[in-house]
Parts: sequence; structure tokens; C-alpha cells
Amino acid sequence: MERERLGSRLGFILLSAGCAIGIGNVWKFPYIVGQYGGGIFVLIYLFFLLILGIPVMTMEFSLGRASQKSPARLYQQLEPKGSKWHLHGYLSVIGMYLLMMFYTTVTGWMLRYFVSTAKGDFEELDTNGVGEYFNNMLLDGNSLVFYMLIVVVIGFLVCSFGLKNGLERITKFMMIALLIIMLVLAVNSIFMSGGEKGLAFYLVPDFQRMTDAGIGNVIVAAMNQAFFTLSLGIGAMAIFGSYIGKDRALMGEAVNVALLDTFVAFVAGLIIFPACFANGVQPDSGPGLIFITLPNIFNNIPMGRLWGSLFFIFMSFASLSTIFAVFEGIIASTMDITGWSRKKTCLINGVMMFVLSLPCALGFNLLNGFQPLGEGTSVMDLEDFLVSNIILPLGTLIYIFFCVSKKGWGWDKFVNEANTGKGLKIKKFMRPYMTYILPVIVLIVFVMGLYNFFNK
Repeated sequence: MERERLGSRLGFILLSAGCAIGIGNVWKFPYIVGQYGGGIFVLIYLFFLLILGIPVMTMEFSLGRASQKSPARLYQQLEPKGSKWHLHGYLSVIGMYLLMMFYTTVTGWMLRYFVSTAKGDFEELDTNGVGEYFNNMLLDGNSLVFYMLIVVVIGFLVCSFGLKNGLERITKFMMIALLIIMLVLAVNSIFMSGGEKGLAFYLVPDFQRMTDAGIGNVIVAAMNQAFFTLSLGIGAMAIFGSYIGKDRALMGEAVNVALLDTFVAFVAGLIIFPACFANGVQPDSGPGLIFITLPNIFNNIPMGRLWGSLFFIFMSFASLSTIFAVFEGIIASTMDITGWSRKKTCLINGVMMFVLSLPCALGFNLLNGFQPLGEGTSVMDLEDFLVSNIILPLGTLIYIFFCVSKKGWGWDKFVNEANTGKGLKIKKFMRPYMTYILPVIVLIVFVMGLYNFFNK
């Protein structure tokens, strides 16, 4: 069966960026920028994006394009005979399933909040009222399962129409809409009365805040964000590498995807910080910022229901772009392993994904007695821990070693593939860095991630 192809370079960049652009960019990036010194953190983050994110993404794209296979089967095409690298291919697929088992539920929250904001459910509520709404939503298992099911159905339905007619066409529309909505929201926030204080907090380097947070902590946080923002380590980028031609060198394409991903995260801060400061709200961490603080802000501004609805549509698009991309990785892997048609693969995986996602959706209500990582934790925390702290960093290490080691694919073959085509190329002087220093940085991310997790 001939491999499907993407219709355009723009489609490839938007799909890859869509995979990278997720909820973490939008709620985590602005918060940690503020926490770790504003503009100074952004500079350190960009440095790590350049030396960590872009090289690894180039490797994933190269593995996909050279093998013309999904993450499940790419090693079989490239590994030396008799070696066992291909076992990681199956771990990648497990990682994609695990990621989607909780991501579908969180994306369902975004859709539900869009519906609630558009209906005006938040308009008469104060901060406590919105907090109560969020808690009641988590306790409503039927609603969480319903919205999770909508996400699963939309995801596999879009992918079932094929790569070009389904995934590429819908993602192009969605990503362009996402960028337009973001810019409109950012302009609205920036011109709010008092918003300039938020801009200063966000953009002006503050060495005092950096030293207060601890310089080591700031560097580790920037390293973490640069690593996790690009969805590396489970082969999600390799799959899009397998769908493109040889006319562009792959490091340049990795730079384009990283820039688009960073642009979205950066503009999210331009939306959130001026709005928070204009309304006397300290930007807080995690889900609270998106689900409790922002609905209150929208209540207090002219045309708040419109701005709130636009914001949650934007959040839904950011989440769905990742869903589509990772579902495509799952579909391609299943097709490579079984030889099934795309439609059959989508149907079977759709049913499986719904069933596999149930524990997360029910983890806040029916299954809330199950606290796998200690008091107050949920099924989602366990799934997130396995993906973010184990599978992504270890998967990335394996991809790096496979590309640079003589016992794997090998440096020469990797560079030959990555440098085929026009654009930014890997240079000879990068070899010692990518062979010896890059794995150490990823290892630090892995060890620090485990250390921070168990010492919270």
C-alpha cells in the first residue's frame, strides 16, 4: 500500500506545530514565565529550545522520513539486523495511548467551558461560584464522559477521512483560526485599563524574581518547558516526517515548528497577564488560572461572554490539534502493525480509546477513592506521571542514541537524511554536542523531573 502524503509544506508545519501546541503551552508557559522572572526566563527558555528541542525534533522527523513508517515500525526499517531497538517502537505507541487517555478528558473540559461560557452560565458567579462550578463539573461523571466521548468521536472522524482530506484540511483551518483568535484576544487584553502592569510583569526581565526563585530552579524550569512543549519522545513528530518529501532539510523545518509553538505560548501570556493585572488578579498556577480565574475576568469586562467564548474555543482548538496529531500516530501505527484499512483502524481505535479514557474521566468522581500517587491524586496524575516523567524523556534518550550510535542507525545516515533538501542543515561541529552533551541534558530533565515529583 502506497504511503499517504501531505498536500503542502504549510500543512506539515501546521500539523507538527498543532501536535506541539497543547494545553501546557497555554496555561503553563505564562505562569512559569511570571514565576521565574519574566523576560529573563523567556531568554533562557529560547536558549534551551535551540539546543535541546530543535535537535531532538530534527531526529524524530529524520527517523520518520527515512523509514517511511509509523513509530511502531520505523526501527525495523533502520536498525542493524539482530538488534532490539524496535522494542522502543511499541513503547512509543503505548505512550501515545496513555497520553490520549487523559488528554481526551481535559479537552472535554475545554469544550464544556466553551458551551457554558457561550450560554452565560458564569455571568452571575463570583470567584467562589466559578470555583464551585469547576468542582461540580469534576464530580459530574456523566458530563465528563459525554464530553470525552465527543472529543474521541471528533478526533477519529477527522482522521478517518484520510491524511490530506481530513487531518490536513481541518488542522489548517483550525490552526489559522486559532492564531487569529489569539491575536484578537491579545489586542483586547493589552488595551485594558491597567493591563500595562501585566505586560511589565510578563516581559521585563526581573533578576530579583529570578534570584528569589533560585537560579538553578529557573534553569531547570526553562529546560523542562523547552523539552515538554514540543511533544518529543513518543514518535508523534516522526509520523509527520514519514508523510513529507525530500525537498526540505529537516532542521529548518524543526525551527519553523518550534517558532510557531513558542509564538502561541508567548501570545497566551499577552492574553492572560494584562487581563489578570487589569482586574487585580494574581496569575495563579495550573488549571485554576484557566478554569476559575479567567471566567471571573471575562465577567468583569465589556462583552465578556464573547471574549470568554472565543478564549475557550481557542483552548479547544489548541487541545484538539494535539488530539488529531497523536490519534494519527496511533492510527498509522495500528495500520502498519495489522494491515487494516484507515476506516476500520479508526473505528476499532475509537471504541478502544473511549474505554481506555473512562478511568480518567471517572477518576474525579466514581473512582475518586483510588489515589495512586498518594492522598489527593487521581488516575489523571498517574497517567500524566507515566507519560511526562518516564516515557517522554526515556523515549527521547533512545531516539538520540539510535541516531548517533554505530550500533543504531548511525550519525552519517542520520545527517544524510536530515540534510537532504534545501534549508538549514546540521553542521560537522554539532556532532560532539549531539552525541555527548545532548543526552546528558535529557538525562538531567529526567532525573530532575523524578526528583521534583517525589519531593513536592
